[in-house]
Amino acid sequence: MGLIGPNGSGKTTLFNVITGLLKPERGSILFQKKDITGLKPYQICQKGIARTFQLVKPFLRMRVLENVMVGKCFGGIPAPNVKKAREEAEALLNWVGLKGQEDMPAYTLSLINRKRLELARALATQPKMLLLDEIMAGLTPLEIDAVIKLISEINARGITIIIVEHVMKPLLKISNQIVVLDAGKKIAQGLPEEIVHNPEVIKAYLGKDLHA
Repeated sequence: MGLIGPNGSGKTTLFNVITGLLKPERGSILFQKKDITGLKPYQICQKGIARTFQLVKPFLRMRVLENVMVGKCFGGIPAPNVKKAREEAEALLNWVGLKGQEDMPAYTLSLINRKRLELARALATQPKMLLLDEIMAGLTPLEIDAVIKLISEINARGITIIIVEHVMKPLLKISNQIVVLDAGKKIAQGLPEEIVHNPEVIKAYLGKDLHA
């Protein structure tokens, strides 16, 4: 599911509420028919919701492998021991394209590789739902293609994905559904081809019909 809207419309705020960084002033948050309102971020992670951040937040002074091992040791289904955590973290790094960089300090990575690392760390928690906040921002077209391929592979493994993104054409291509926010309210939801022709969405965000 793609989540789009103008700057300040509430997309990242919604992610922060879902993951426990912010507490809702009213209403409730249901995940798999269970109320998770008010739980702490680590508790929500253990329930099966993981995320990445718009401004990537790896543990900069830790090695790449250690970053992912944190997710394996403290996620929804913790590894039984450090050896198993290491093995599973190495497999994830290989999958996201960071094989051979396991021993590098995280601060030495390029932007695309920091995003790969943050994605691997989120996957290490074994999420049922993954929230991706502008994972394509700042990337080249070739890097975006690689990220889209990886997202498709993750989704094919049965993980629900919600993506906040301003890079529209790749998002429309990959999404099954699009939700549009404006000033904190949902103004539209539907298939990508419906959303790009929606007059209210065009007025509030797109500025033009992308398929016109």
